[in-house]
Amino acid sequence: MKNKMSRQERREARLRQEKLRLQKKSKLTLVVYAVIRLIVIGVLIRSAFNGQIESVYTCLLTLVLLLLPSILERKLGVRLPAGLEITVVVFIFAAEILGEIACFYVTVPFWDKALHTTSGFIYAAVGYSMADVLNRHKKVSFELSPLFLALVAFCFSMTIGAVWEIFEFSVDNLFHRDMQKDTVIQQITSVALDPTNRNIPITISNIQDVVVNGESLGLGGYLDIGLYDTMGDLIVNLIGAVVFSVIGYFHQKHRKKSVVTQLFVPQVDEKEEDVQHE
Repeated sequence: MKNKMSRQERREARLRQEKLRLQKKSKLTLVVYAVIRLIVIGVLIRSAFNGQIESVYTCLLTLVLLLLPSILERKLGVRLPAGLEITVVVFIFAAEILGEIACFYVTVPFWDKALHTTSGFIYAAVGYSMADVLNRHKKVSFELSPLFLALVAFCFSMTIGAVWEIFEFSVDNLFHRDMQKDTVIQQITSVALDPTNRNIPITISNIQDVVVNGESLGLGGYLDIGLYDTMGDLIVNLIGAVVFSVIGYFHQKHRKKSVVTQLFVPQVDEKEEDVQHE
């Protein structure tokens, strides 16, 4: 009976915590959630009527991913500020619905790079949050300086970015997809072109066309297979990671309530943390 009561009490505590979390949400955040969910559901229904099964699965995946901010808040014991949470929600919508279903990855220049820059920022925020929770946890002997906390956020972001690129490469090779978008270039340099086999890089410039199996590809250059896309993604991921790491560093060092930190730096909610560890 005692165990049942303790479980009931824990359940009630979680419900109170969830109610408190929702009360702290800004009206703009709730509106953004509602509008994006309605749009995704509308796209899902349209895709189902048109027999676009892959798009239906993408919409279902998007609805699941939209739960991530709430899961992160509960698991990490932090409160995501409005700016960061809206950024995450809009990012998921832009990547899955606009990028995949509306084909923005192909039709809108730099769409993919803009999303990778944003994801680098978001990954750094998640890494910062996890380290900051440990930093401020009363029962854990763990303390990082502001510089090392920023470094943890940066390294976490770059690790997730690198793992994602490995995932893209694996999907492309195993399932013959094209997640690593190819790039048309007019110049290549390779030691494989050296007839003497002396490891001398040979450059071919002003490439206008490539012929494969006797047929012109008509692309106006050489078709690079994913390398430029991968390195470009990692570079812009780095930019996003650096931006948040710098913000996190100054926030941790001075604990100033600036507009930027209020919008984008996750906050440890002491009351909610106490409830979780009771």
